[in-house]
Amino acid sequence: MKIYVGNLSFDVTEDELRTEFAAFGKVESVSIIKDKYSGRAKGFAFVEMPSVSEGQAAITGLNGKTIKERTLTVNAARPREDRGGSYGDRRSGGFDRGRGRRY
Repeated sequence: MKIYVGNLSFDVTEDELRTEFAAFGKVESVSIIKDKYSGRAKGFAFVEMPSVSEGQAAITGLNGKTIKERTLTVNAARPREDRGGSYGDRRSGGFDRGRGRRY
């Protein structure tokens, strides 16, 4: 089961998160998400636990818990939404950026 952990202190380490979740069962992986340019933590992470029942117990036990002066938001991770990428969407600027121009 993949679990989202939000509102993390920028000082929390993956080992500290692993220890918190291990109190509820086996932890497969812990991944603190970092900015790809600065390398600084973004304040959230994903934890994977093989057992759904242990994952649910961790969510119940850790949601709302305070770690390093931050109250955690812990819930089941949702699948990532498709970000699109067509030429006309808002994220691409709404124009073709010079591709296919005729002069």
